[in-house]
Amino acid sequence: MKVFTFESELLLQRRIDEVFGFFSDAGNLETLTPPWLNFHVLTPQPIRMAAGTRIQYRLKLHGIPIRWESKISAWEPPHRFVDDQLRGPYRLWHHEHTFVERERLTAVRDQVTYAVFGGAIINKLLVAPDVRRIFAFRHEKLRELFR
Repeated sequence: MKVFTFESELLLQRRIDEVFGFFSDAGNLETLTPPWLNFHVLTPQPIRMAAGTRIQYRLKLHGIPIRWESKISAWEPPHRFVDDQLRGPYRLWHHEHTFVERERLTAVRDQVTYAVFGGAIINKLLVAPDVRRIFAFRHEKLRELFR
């Protein structure tokens, strides 16, 4: 299985507790996801975030309806959490979120390790461009929200 990595970092002019607090609300994931994915959290709110928490979603990927379930495999407020796909469109999805305070700024870092059905060619043509677009949207939305 070929594994791919995507990394990004964004500096926000807010304190780490405020930024992590936003990410601690699973409902905010809908806000950070591009509308073209038709993404909705199915797990009833409020969701208590902790290691072991499972969250179910639905979305449309290239027009195909998909159910996704993830598990919070690490929860270390306000510095880090990890979500892993249990069921969904990827062969593997491991997303590590880290938050680093720098004076009055917070660096929001994402590292995604993933594998796709169809391997390198499907990743190059479909998945990697989608992942870049999703995180570009996410960065713009975070900049707007934390202005």
